[in-house]
Amino acid sequence: MATIKDIAEKAGVSLATVSRVLNYDESLSVTESTKKKIFEAAEELEYKKGKRRTAASTSVAIVHWYTEKEELEDLYYMSIRLGVENRCQQQGIQFVKYVYDEFTRQHPSGIDGIIAVGKFSAEQVEVLTAVSPVIVFVDSSPDSEQYDAVTVNFEKAAEKVLQHFLNEGSRRIGYIGGRETYRLESEPIEDARETRFQSFLKERSLFDPKLFYTGSFTVGSGRELMGNMLEEHRGRLPEAVFTANDTMAVGCLQVLHENSVQVPEEISLISVNDVSISKYMYPPLSTVKVYTEQMGETAVDLIQEQLRGERAAAKKTEVATTLILRGSSR
Repeated sequence: MATIKDIAEKAGVSLATVSRVLNYDESLSVTESTKKKIFEAAEELEYKKGKRRTAASTSVAIVHWYTEKEELEDLYYMSIRLGVENRCQQQGIQFVKYVYDEFTRQHPSGIDGIIAVGKFSAEQVEVLTAVSPVIVFVDSSPDSEQYDAVTVNFEKAAEKVLQHFLNEGSRRIGYIGGRETYRLESEPIEDARETRFQSFLKERSLFDPKLFYTGSFTVGSGRELMGNMLEEHRGRLPEAVFTANDTMAVGCLQVLHENSVQVPEEISLISVNDVSISKYMYPPLSTVKVYTEQMGETAVDLIQEQLRGERAAAKKTEVATTLILRGSSR
C-alpha cells in the first residue's frame, strides 16, 4: 500500500494537501489540476509497473464518457483509464485521450482502434464505430454479439456485501446509491447493484423502501443522502448500509462522524470499487474490490487480438470481484 508520503512525492505537493484531498475536505481550496495529480498518483502507485516497450506501431483512441471534472468525483473511471494507459505504455502502443464530446468534434483520423470507457447510448455507439470498427467497451456491453467488452458482475458484488451483512447479524439494511444517464438523455441507466439489492432483500422479506436512497455518484450526494437517512430514521437507525461506490462512502462517513454515529458499532458500512482513497478513510473502508487495472489491461489485449485478426467472433470478458473487509464493517 502506498503511503501519504509516496503520493505527496509523486504529485509534488505537501503531505497535508494529499491527506485533505484524499478525504475530500471541502474546506481545502486547491485547483482541479492539483486534485487530478494527487488522485492519479494514488491510483498509479497501486499498479504493478511492467517493462515498457519503446517501439510504437499501433495508435489507439481512449474515449471517456466522463469529463475530467466528473472523473474527480468518481475515481472508478479514472482508475480504469489509468489501467488502459499503463497497459498501452507496457505494450508500446500510442494513445490519445478524448472525452466523448471532444472526440465527436475532432473526428480523429489515423487511429487503429478505440477503447471506450463508460456507458454509451445506441446513437453514440454508432458514432464511435463509424470512426473505427475495431472497438472495445469497458464497463458496458452495448451488444455482445458485435463488440468486444470488459464488464463487472455488480449483481454478484451486491450479493457479497448483503450476505456479509446477514452473516454479521444485520437485518435492517439501507442503500445509498447513484443514478447515471446517457449524455443528453434523462432516462436513468439500470444499475445492477441497485436492482440486486432490492431483489436479494425482497427474497428474504427484508427490503424496506424507506431505507433506499439514490442520488449521484459523488461525495456531496453521499453526504446529502446519509444526512437524510439519519434525519428520517433517528429513532431507529439501520444496522448496516450498502453504498454503491467509494466516493459516496466518503460523504457518508463524513456525516456519520459529524453526527457522532459510531462506525461500525452502530452502522456497518460497505461500499464498491476499492479505489485508492478507501484505505485512507477513517475507519478504513470495507469495499468490494473491482479490478480496474485488469479491466484496462484486458481491453488493450482485446484490441490487439482484433488488430491481429486472431478471431472472428466478438468476446465479452467479465472480471470477478473480491470483498475486502476493513474497519468500517463488523
